[in-house]
Amino acid sequence: MVKAEIAPDETRPIRDEEGVMDEGFVEQVSQAVLLSDLTTLRRLVADLHEADLGGLLEALDSEERPKLISLLGGDFDFTALTEVDDAVREEILDELSPETVAEGVRDLDTDDAVYILEDLDEADKNRILDQLTPAERTVLQQGLDYPEGSAGRRMQAKLIAVPPFWSVGQTIDFLRETQDLPERFFEIFVADPSHRFIGAVRLDRLLRTKRPVSIADLIEDGRRIVEADDDLEDVARMFQRYDLVAAPVVDKSGRLVGVMTIDDVVDVIEEAADDDVKQLAGVDADEELSDSVREVALSRFRWRFISLVAAFVSASVMAMFEAQLSKLVALAVLAPIVASQGGNAATQTMTVAVRALGTGELGSWNMSRFFRREMIVGLLNGVAFAAITAMVAGFWFANAMLGAVIGLAMVATLIVAALAGVAVPLTLHKLRIDPAVASGTFVTTVTDVVGFFSFLGIATILLRLG
Repeated sequence: MVKAEIAPDETRPIRDEEGVMDEGFVEQVSQAVLLSDLTTLRRLVADLHEADLGGLLEALDSEERPKLISLLGGDFDFTALTEVDDAVREEILDELSPETVAEGVRDLDTDDAVYILEDLDEADKNRILDQLTPAERTVLQQGLDYPEGSAGRRMQAKLIAVPPFWSVGQTIDFLRETQDLPERFFEIFVADPSHRFIGAVRLDRLLRTKRPVSIADLIEDGRRIVEADDDLEDVARMFQRYDLVAAPVVDKSGRLVGVMTIDDVVDVIEEAADDDVKQLAGVDADEELSDSVREVALSRFRWRFISLVAAFVSASVMAMFEAQLSKLVALAVLAPIVASQGGNAATQTMTVAVRALGTGELGSWNMSRFFRREMIVGLLNGVAFAAITAMVAGFWFANAMLGAVIGLAMVATLIVAALAGVAVPLTLHKLRIDPAVASGTFVTTVTDVVGFFSFLGIATILLRLG
């Protein structure tokens, strides 16, 4: 575990066992910032990993963050800004001068620099870019010009490319003698004079081969290539499917423009999973813990309003059976049980379907098998829960027929719940609407309506309440 020195004879862990920033450590840093005690501040944070420095920034008060960065000056690692919430990062950048930000991003990998700058207003972005040299500005602007969510935004522009006629010895000498190389690289790319991608050579294979051998003889067959406009989630799935560590990025003409590495892909996978979890619950994908009360309230209002409309639709179904409900109060007691069981079953199926669609595991080749499986599961669970519910309801209200009613309604509802849990996400997916965003509300409405209608309808028929 990384530790920071608090006093000459004492060390304190930066994070606790659950990964939360240690309160005592944060307090020490906060005091050093407030007192502008640069000596203590450097002793505390100078050697922090970028992830820990990002966690520290989030733990500090908003007014302390830009002051810490200004005090540290060139000792502050701007890569830490890629580790904080979007809202925190934007707040920090708003407080820093364009000169400070430009100096900070100058030495970053291009993917990290683009990630920091991409969400800024065009005016702020241009003010920062104007502080850079033409060469630095061109590289960053090239990354920013690619569509949001594309591989071009996350690729590392700095890479190593050699001609195919070089020998292994020439390539190794080039790597040893060249100063301006990427900090980390896993393979050497091979390109023609127009910088069009030919192939790649892994470092381990390069170092195991005799010096006179031509680089062209070491090129791997069937190399996976990423196009700069490719969607990041598609790229992540490709890395996962083929166990890639790095992949070349090319433009539409096949020219090498960058490289995607596994560390960036892991971030993409984590962000995608985080977005899906939030959206399934009706929470905006961009919502962060650091967002203000106003921002959170406004972002959640939309889905709560839709849920309210759906609740009125469900209530209107119950209103259709107002006379029956007044004759037998037990119906009002038991109806929510049927609807809630249907909602739970549908949510389970929907979650599996949405995740399978998101990862590309569900397609036309296995759609019918998945649908059939979920329907059978719905039927089996429906029968099992029908027996349990019928028994409980029959004894509770001393009415065997009422137990039969709720049992039949439970079977019907759980089968429809399975149908809705599959059909709704698939329909939204076909309409090119993210199923993670809207499935929950539609599925809940369907199961509530079917649950209430089936239970009260069957009760009307069997109990002769009409």
